[in-house]
Amino acid sequence: MSAAERRAWLTLVATHMQLMPTLEADLQVEGTVSFFEYQVLAMLSESGEALPMSELAARTNSSLSRLSHVARKLEGRGLMRRSPSSEDARVTMAVITDEGMAEIVRLAPHHVASVRARLLDSLDDRDLADLGRIGSKILAHLDPEHWVFRDPALANDKPRPA
Repeated sequence: MSAAERRAWLTLVATHMQLMPTLEADLQVEGTVSFFEYQVLAMLSESGEALPMSELAARTNSSLSRLSHVARKLEGRGLMRRSPSSEDARVTMAVITDEGMAEIVRLAPHHVASVRARLLDSLDDRDLADLGRIGSKILAHLDPEHWVFRDPALANDKPRPA
């Protein structure tokens, strides 16, 4: 790697390796759910309807097996439920419960404050635009069909893979 490539790579790795555990720890101060469990509930709450488990796995950037394990735990705590699709019995649908929605509503302000303090507040508007542009470019290269490119609120002219 060139010096510039090495710096970019090591900075990206270090940012990810430090940011994610910090956000997890911040969430644990207030919550009863892990960061991944929060993401599952947040994606269900944002959908406004039941999602196929495969789509929920895509939206949480996880494997179906990891999601199934966590869904079982969340179901046991009454925060979500799964059921066969009424249109295709081979498809399992996931939906947030009222209790799960209450937990997201309770935790969201703390989580957003944490994301702001740990990431967003250190960036100006240009930095945010650059981060979104660069992240989208990398993601499009890795997965051109990623769900963020299907979401009109997030898509912003899908970049083409390099």
